[in-house]
Amino acid sequence: MDYAILTGCVLVSGVVLAVVAQWKGWRPSLAVALAVGIAIRVLIMILSAKDTWQPVDFVNSFKPAGEAILAHRDPVLESNGGWHFLPTIPYVYGLLLWMHIPWEVAGRLVTVVSDIILIPLVGKLAGGKDAGLRAFQYACSPLAVLVAAVHGQVEPVSLVFGVAAFVVARNARTSRPVRNAIVAGLLMGLALCAKSWPIWLVPGMLLFLPDLRSRIYAFFATGVAPIFFLITLPIGAGTSLAQLPKVIQTIGDVRPIIGEWGWTALATGGNWTLDADLARYGQWAIYGTLLVVGFLWRRADPIDLTTALLLAFMVVTPRLGAQYLMWFMPFLVARPTRFAWPAIIGASTWAAVGYLYLTQYNDERWWYLHSPWAMSSAVLLPILVAAMPWGARRDDGFSLASSSQVPRPQVGVSA
Repeated sequence: MDYAILTGCVLVSGVVLAVVAQWKGWRPSLAVALAVGIAIRVLIMILSAKDTWQPVDFVNSFKPAGEAILAHRDPVLESNGGWHFLPTIPYVYGLLLWMHIPWEVAGRLVTVVSDIILIPLVGKLAGGKDAGLRAFQYACSPLAVLVAAVHGQVEPVSLVFGVAAFVVARNARTSRPVRNAIVAGLLMGLALCAKSWPIWLVPGMLLFLPDLRSRIYAFFATGVAPIFFLITLPIGAGTSLAQLPKVIQTIGDVRPIIGEWGWTALATGGNWTLDADLARYGQWAIYGTLLVVGFLWRRADPIDLTTALLLAFMVVTPRLGAQYLMWFMPFLVARPTRFAWPAIIGASTWAAVGYLYLTQYNDERWWYLHSPWAMSSAVLLPILVAAMPWGARRDDGFSLASSSQVPRPQVGVSA
């Protein structure tokens, strides 16, 4: 990476601003938060677009998906096996390429714009007097900048719709419950159109709704967008009806690649490998752990429940890319726990080493450095556990029995 030092300085400056804002009790306006967030993301996007190094999947998987749409071909089957999701984002890629925007900018424009929209949404999610502070802190979030502006990974797209669904669902407690429930479900469905992992956000969204009727509406509305983009593939992407079963199989297929993170990195010595057994044990660990977490936080505020689920997922998952660590960021920033910022800084530092330092080396040296970097992720696991909202397992303003009550504007324990 050609601009690693400059990028790193910008990210460190962002962290300092976020921590000082907490320490000094700043309450920046939304305009200030947006100005800072836009400036940081646009600068890093420009530097990344000019860089001689480009992420492998950004070039070899995402770009072919957009080019496939431009040629009216199926993006799942024509992207070298790199696109395992619905064609929603490739449609946007195709449009930007049709406008002759260079891919190095076009591919990141989707994620950078989404991440900028997340800034006010995080403030809305936090609510109360600290809304401006939380929006500003997210604007300075180093991991969000790395994922959106350097890697061009699509997590910000899923999150912008997922967080918006939470905000709309919470509004259903005070007015138009059915209408807000339907809108929240539609937004969550769009989050699932970008990637499949937002399925873990659905419980929190449903629990924000005031009654069983509105939850049923939201649940079925969540399926509208994914079904629409799947059945319209023959029209939008030229997919033949005979190809649809193969597309569905490819979307549902997750290769058992392990060794990048956590306990599987320790098991493999930090080397990527295909191990169906360890991957299967990891999947069982995810399901079992999230069931336990869901039970323990069943009476918590839905934001705290979601934060706990996502952090627990990171601890036990057998496979992870650095971009996965962004899943919990908006929720943890909006309602920080005592160890929120150690977790945010730790995860961002680990990811930054991968994005900014390892990319300085060729294949042989990269593989040599990758092993200790991957195994070092195990240090983060207890920090992520500590950052879970342990003190919020029961929120007096929310319970399954009284979810129609309007929640108090709590923002958690400050870091």
